[in-house]
Amino acid sequence: MIKISPSILSADFANLQRDIERISAADYVHVDVMDGLFVPNITIGIPVVKSIRPTTELPLDVHLMIDRPVRYVGEFCDAGADIVTCHVESDTEENIHEALRIIHEKGKKAGVVVKPKTPASAVLPFINEVEMILVMTVEPGFGGQKFMADMMPKVQQIRRYIDAMNPGCELEVDGGVDPNTAPLCIHSGANVLVAGSAVYKAADIPARIQELRG
Repeated sequence: MIKISPSILSADFANLQRDIERISAADYVHVDVMDGLFVPNITIGIPVVKSIRPTTELPLDVHLMIDRPVRYVGEFCDAGADIVTCHVESDTEENIHEALRIIHEKGKKAGVVVKPKTPASAVLPFINEVEMILVMTVEPGFGGQKFMADMMPKVQQIRRYIDAMNPGCELEVDGGVDPNTAPLCIHSGANVLVAGSAVYKAADIPARIQELRG
């Protein structure tokens, strides 16, 4: 089954509990964490993750767009994250391995993320240590960007890696996913779709989530 992970970056932050309850038909709650260093924007951090944890039974899918995530992954796990994904570009390979180890030590699922200009092969050092690989189909840092269809060959390549080396790993796509682009992602091998404005701007959110599943 295709899973949907709506991004609360598109929610109303003054009514965050309400807007998380509105996506109860989804599979995950996608939490975009940005630090103003790794990406040119600042969003939410550990206190917000901790505060939203009691508001939903859905797993929190926490995407760290931060510099040297090894410093904070343990705290995000303690705050209530269920899945924590780290960018391969955000630190040394050694430190990304250490971040994944800490996440697992906390009993949570770990993943790696690749930006559009990063080749598919960058996930290979980590592929046997993760439960999720996330492919960005926009440049990370801001919501509402246009979907980059030229990322689909990368998604397809990573799907081949996963099928060969870690079949239980999920393949997630994030950026510009809507009812028009979701089928491309699914056809290319993604099984988890992150969608922000496409979900939150829909007149009927549960119907939109079902539509995105295909």
